[in-house]
Amino acid sequence: MKNSKIFALLLASLLSSSINAQNTITNNGKPFTDTNKNGKLDIWEDTRLSVDKRIDAIIKQMTNEEKASLLIGIGMPGFTENFQTVGNSVKNKVPGAAGGTFALERFGIPSVIVADGPAGLRINATRENDSKTYYATAFPVGTSLASTWNTDLIKQVGKAMGNEVKEYGVDVLLAPALNIHRNPLCGRNFEYYSEDPLISGKIAAAYVNGIQENGVGTSIKHFAANNQETNRLTIDEQISERAMREIYLKNFEIAVKESQPWTVMSSYNKINGVYTSASKDLLTTILRDEWGYKGLVMTDWFGGFEGFEAIMKKQSSDVVAQMNAGNDLLMPGLSIQKKELVDALNSGKLSQEVANKNVKRILELAFKSPVFTDYKYSNQPNLTQNSQVARNAASEGMVLLKNEKNALPFSSKNELVSVFGVTSYDFITGGTGSGSVNNKHTVSLLEGLNNAGFKIDQELANLYVPFAEKEALAEKERRKSQGILALPQRLPEMEMMEGFINKQAENSAIAFLTLGRNSGEGGDRVVENDFNLGKDEIALIDKVSKAFHEKGKKVVVILNIGGVIETASWKDKVDAILLAWQPGQEGGNSVADVLAGKVNPSGKLTMTFPMKYEDTPSAKNWLGTPAENPKEVTYEEGIYVGYRYFNTFKVKSSYEFGFGKSYTDFSYSDLKLSSATFKNNLKVTVKITNTGKVSGKEIVELYLSAPQKLVDKPNAELKAFAKTKELKPGESQIITMELKPDDLASFVTAQSSWIAEAGTYKIAIGASSLDEKQNAEFQLNQDIIVKKVEPVFKAKKKFSDLKSKK
Repeated sequence: MKNSKIFALLLASLLSSSINAQNTITNNGKPFTDTNKNGKLDIWEDTRLSVDKRIDAIIKQMTNEEKASLLIGIGMPGFTENFQTVGNSVKNKVPGAAGGTFALERFGIPSVIVADGPAGLRINATRENDSKTYYATAFPVGTSLASTWNTDLIKQVGKAMGNEVKEYGVDVLLAPALNIHRNPLCGRNFEYYSEDPLISGKIAAAYVNGIQENGVGTSIKHFAANNQETNRLTIDEQISERAMREIYLKNFEIAVKESQPWTVMSSYNKINGVYTSASKDLLTTILRDEWGYKGLVMTDWFGGFEGFEAIMKKQSSDVVAQMNAGNDLLMPGLSIQKKELVDALNSGKLSQEVANKNVKRILELAFKSPVFTDYKYSNQPNLTQNSQVARNAASEGMVLLKNEKNALPFSSKNELVSVFGVTSYDFITGGTGSGSVNNKHTVSLLEGLNNAGFKIDQELANLYVPFAEKEALAEKERRKSQGILALPQRLPEMEMMEGFINKQAENSAIAFLTLGRNSGEGGDRVVENDFNLGKDEIALIDKVSKAFHEKGKKVVVILNIGGVIETASWKDKVDAILLAWQPGQEGGNSVADVLAGKVNPSGKLTMTFPMKYEDTPSAKNWLGTPAENPKEVTYEEGIYVGYRYFNTFKVKSSYEFGFGKSYTDFSYSDLKLSSATFKNNLKVTVKITNTGKVSGKEIVELYLSAPQKLVDKPNAELKAFAKTKELKPGESQIITMELKPDDLASFVTAQSSWIAEAGTYKIAIGASSLDEKQNAEFQLNQDIIVKKVEPVFKAKKKFSDLKSKK
């Protein structure tokens, strides 16, 4: 392979490159002779030239077979049938990585290695004939990270994650995942950020910027509208252009424009009858022409195939349509795809112009990847430091949902604590599938409480530990036998007699009770015994609450979950609820930090917790039809996703979007607008003061209500947010937020335009989407056509989006 040669040439050009009479390169005084049979330096090897010219020179000399090889991945390690190679370059370099690009050895182009995933690098922790371990840090899941509302913190998480990516020899991390929470039952919501595109896009951009500061790439995914796992390879989603643009694409637009990810991953699903990986509307008209994206687009693994049966039957995706759409790289790469690409290039069915564009973007990725410069990765990332980053992020993402009569923090180290719930002893780090991480350890709640100095009721713990170990082992073996996409099952709760629980209530000062949920790639959640609590969990809450409350003692529930569950029917039975999410490998320590008051919780919900599942706007058409094997689903709710629906249609929620309590209190005052009339922008300032007794951070949310003569609109939409610094009691901070024309505009389908309507706009500054603290109004004197665009996503069938009843 010529990669070492290219690296030498790069050094030569930086130091003292010159071409002598014999056409040699001088590298720090030492001649490096080119191997070209004509004795001349090939253009693509001349580091004095721009990367663009060198790549063009390579493309001119590539054969159709080489182009076809580069346009598909090198296979998926562990799977050999139908792949163009076995993926040995991935297997040998980074075992457990998801795949890579084809190495063009005669041009000195190495294989670019890509690996999962959103909560940390997913590679094998152990390797054949190697006594060393290669653990990665399990960071908090997406719902936890987003609940911090802290882009600076998320960037630090990204930096830590990127350190592990680079030092383990990976070039591109297949993350972040930022699809919208259309429905709480989506099995992959734990990876995603929110029901709102603004918070999703901002968190993703911070994450990408942090990772890419390390000189490695990211792949934002799944582009777009990958909102269910059931029949994900083939589901045909009927979505209006307005809903796509305002809800399911706006998050990606923010991430692309604010972070320029190296790659974008197209999703599995179809939109209005067309696979996203074959949608020119999506991948060229919108992504490249409208948003100005310059990077590479790759498919999700096996994207564009009509199900796994098609793969096994050696049927191909529509490779020509995918190439023409602007999907540069087909992953993981099948031999049938290569054959069809070669045939299409030879016959002219696929033009050289299109193929060359796609090849060029793959080569551009290769040229800036660490592997191209022969980066000497250490296999020794800073796991200790990164673990601390994970711990801090997890604590800040926790949401205090309830805290009656200051049940928390509980700081007494001399009083006995009873710890209930099997998940307290088998804590859930994160979800399953490609979003999982092979980390060294997971700190359980029991371990975290012990580390923090809590005095644990050992009699209760001695019952739970062996029970939890037995159930966890059985679950582990079941999933191991079924493979990476085996869906997790909730561990059952241990049955306990009321007399025994009464005894614990007599001896202990407080009860901590953990409820756990897990889900994963490849399947969706269900309502009974998952979204809703199981009978065993309800019985445990009832027994513990009754026993402890009769003794005048408090019960705290810790939610170790990845997504929304039902809370309305049982929340009044307990004194406090701490939403800990799936907080990564330091989870138990992070929870203990919050329970003890070492950390004041400052997270807020980025999704709505409904009173019951049926209140969810997409519940009536969730998964699509036919019910037993859905082929098609219609997004009849349109733009009314999450709080946009609940707040506009006045549907009561258990906990609203943006909600989160603190151990202290904050006041909002002195709201000021830079102008009473909007022109090019508007600055909004508000004063936040800590009026409580302990230090804390506050998330400030700006909601905008707009005129709606041209189109129907929600009551209010999140348009900006900010998080204060750690404010001491009595301390204040002025928060400044800015509104631009984009923030005022809605998509008017009839005019194919983003338009800010003339009229009166109301700004509401609040602590949640329903907790308005300050408000003000401004005027827009005339309509602003912010952007005129091409009509896209032609409807496959006629349907109408939901409209408000105003």
